[in-house]
Amino acid sequence: MATMSLQILSPAEVNAIHETSLAILREAGVRVPHETILRLIGEQGGQVDRDRQLARLPEKMVMEAVARAGKQFVLHGRGAGRTARFGFGDLNQLSSPGQYAWIDSETGTQRPATLADARQAIRLGDALSHITIVGSMAQPREISEKYREVELTAELVKGSTKPTRTWVHNRATARWVLEIYRAIAGGAAHLRARPMAECFLEPISPLQFPRDGLDAMIEFIAAGQPVSIGPMAMASGTAPGTLAGTLAQENAEILAGVVIAQLLGPGTPILYGGIPHILDPRHSICSFGSPEQGLMAVAMVQIARAYGFPAYINVGLTDAKALDTQAGMEKAATLTLGALAGGELFGHAGICGTDHGASLEWLAADNELLAYVKRLVRGFEVTPEKLAADVVQAAGPGGNFLAEPHTITHFRGELWAPGAAWTRQAWATWNDTGRTTMAGRLRQRVGEILAQHTVVPLAEDLAAEVDHIVAHARQELT
Repeated sequence: MATMSLQILSPAEVNAIHETSLAILREAGVRVPHETILRLIGEQGGQVDRDRQLARLPEKMVMEAVARAGKQFVLHGRGAGRTARFGFGDLNQLSSPGQYAWIDSETGTQRPATLADARQAIRLGDALSHITIVGSMAQPREISEKYREVELTAELVKGSTKPTRTWVHNRATARWVLEIYRAIAGGAAHLRARPMAECFLEPISPLQFPRDGLDAMIEFIAAGQPVSIGPMAMASGTAPGTLAGTLAQENAEILAGVVIAQLLGPGTPILYGGIPHILDPRHSICSFGSPEQGLMAVAMVQIARAYGFPAYINVGLTDAKALDTQAGMEKAATLTLGALAGGELFGHAGICGTDHGASLEWLAADNELLAYVKRLVRGFEVTPEKLAADVVQAAGPGGNFLAEPHTITHFRGELWAPGAAWTRQAWATWNDTGRTTMAGRLRQRVGEILAQHTVVPLAEDLAAEVDHIVAHARQELT
């Protein structure tokens, strides 16, 4: 069976972007506000200006880091077989690690997110079959920002058996987050052998790194966890007004992150987060659903693959504020492009609009969309058995194939069966059963899942240990 592989850049164009990125790192450099990391860069041959906190990276350093970095890793949930694999060609989806606003299921209005929202989102993410990594989706206002990610990590490991992720903002909270994962894994050695959470490092475009983010990464690498590096450069805003220029800058920022990660922990596995956007020229807002989003995602996958990295891309997103035609068009177009290109992580599921809030119905919609796109990516086989010449000849003109053994043998593997959120009914049946929309059916499906789905609980002693860690974190961090 031929494999579909979508490309937008020629090999020469990929190389041109690569060479431009190397020139940016060599000439302009990156701002690294971290004395320890600047010292490491200087010791390994980088040109460091400590007064300006600037590091210029020679090509040799960059390419040695790329060669040294791990290209495959597996994230483990606490449940048996609950994993997210990277570097193996799998299609993974991440529910949002947290939005500050929430789109209320009953009213459709925007309001502050709550802990109750997070708990529902975690349980729903655990139930949805195409959500591979579960995020809390909510940043509850009632939990202090000083220790919020610690408490949300506890909620995640209690509320889902899948791999999980939350935003980790600094070194202090990173230590407590990792302490929870060590408890779940059975100790530091077990967590190192079976990673449970990757660190997400987001460079600040153009060409800067956040000190707190670097500190958090130091802790995750020391614990043997993988790192994903994803700047959100915006074309015409925090990056050049051309897509090629934005890609070159984005790639330079990622490569600089790879260098830093490998200086801190040689062999650390890397997830290449090619997640650039555009700044909408009319509304001066970051666009999540533009056609350029899909184009740049395909290009970013190609660039990542040229280095051997698995790619994380922002596709399946939208600028729409309702589950309407615009949302469907933007989400489906960009997710299909990214999946056919070979992206391995798509995020973040469950977001309404451009980070305007999180929604359970939107999470369910993203789960259904990935199921559809997975069928597209799978393609189909052309073999003598599948060509079915003898079956066609036996049926002959005017025959039918409904009861043929060949049909019974193959149709389940060939034809995708949509779930309850979709409609393929006759008009009369649809009309007589309430003329439902997909948004309405998703709302009903979410209600059914939350009423029925139960999560395998943590053992009582382990749950008590997690609670003990959270209590100590609150005390220390406040």
